[in-house]
Amino acid sequence: MVTSEDSEVAAGSRWATAAGVIVTAAVGVAGLTWAKWVPYVGKAFDAARTHEWAGSDILTAGGVAAGDAPSWHAATTFFHAYVGAVWPALLVALLLSACVQAFIPRSWLPRLLNRSNPFASAASGGAVSTPSMMCACCAAPVAVSLRRGGVNQAAAVAYWLGNPLLNPAVLVFLALVAPWQWTATRVLVGVAAVVGGSALVALVTRQRDDGAPPEPAPVDPGSDAGGVARFGTALVRLCVVLVPEYLVMVLVIGAGRGWLLTLIEPSNRGVLIVVVAAVLGTLMVIPTAGEIPILHGLALLGVSSGVLGALLITLPAVSLPGIAMVARSFGWRTTTATAAMIMVAGLAGATLLSVIRTPR
Repeated sequence: MVTSEDSEVAAGSRWATAAGVIVTAAVGVAGLTWAKWVPYVGKAFDAARTHEWAGSDILTAGGVAAGDAPSWHAATTFFHAYVGAVWPALLVALLLSACVQAFIPRSWLPRLLNRSNPFASAASGGAVSTPSMMCACCAAPVAVSLRRGGVNQAAAVAYWLGNPLLNPAVLVFLALVAPWQWTATRVLVGVAAVVGGSALVALVTRQRDDGAPPEPAPVDPGSDAGGVARFGTALVRLCVVLVPEYLVMVLVIGAGRGWLLTLIEPSNRGVLIVVVAAVLGTLMVIPTAGEIPILHGLALLGVSSGVLGALLITLPAVSLPGIAMVARSFGWRTTTATAAMIMVAGLAGATLLSVIRTPR
């Protein structure tokens, strides 16, 4: 028999759930409008008018050149340039991730993204990733929250990779300021990596319960725990666990970028250098659309189409800081398999771009 008290509790739970969903949606829409959508519209109009990219090559920030030894100057100048470019998106990602963990009922995310087979799950995760348009590191906290919320491996990996690889704004930028072959390579190989690659990663690393989160999931919004308290706990955990190691990795990459640049100099030719470029691109960290000025600069120096194709796919995806951020929730097997898959996708990009011949 349902008492009036039970009815009041159920009604209160429904209102709490509705309020949490509204807050999460408001944070997502307002945050992405501020950090992504409005700035990208302006950049798209500028690129359409000038057919040039106004951004600078972040790998040479602070005057660092190929062959420079690791230094604190190289680390800090890269750190300042990178954080200055990504902090709005990172802030939105942390707030949105905490909202998802605190306010969204646990059953909703799997119902939205989990499908009967890994390829369909990867397709749903990739589709959901396109509006947020984040770099790999900014997408990592949200992907972690999806995994903790019961989303399966294929959909979570596809969301993480789809943000940088299938970013609609970056595809528009490439179409406006780069040869069409670059855009075609990014779209074809990007879709294959996000959907097919993520599904294959899930199949290779499949556990007994693919949908179960590797870490305890947050309490449902209808419980007695306060939503604000859950939000604060989730936000603190994300900031304390993910952000410090992320920033340390950015400093490490910034310090050693002079040596890394040496490996992809135009004087280096052959298949081996393409493989090296695929590996380095997977580990490097760049902001959204940061690959465009890097590739433009390398193309002007005469770097081969193979190297350009490899970096076109690998530079925006994964990254060493991103690996560190998702490894606990995804598991090291899945994270390692994802990084290896992106390296292979980079080689596919190198092959495709070499075949269709980018004009110099």
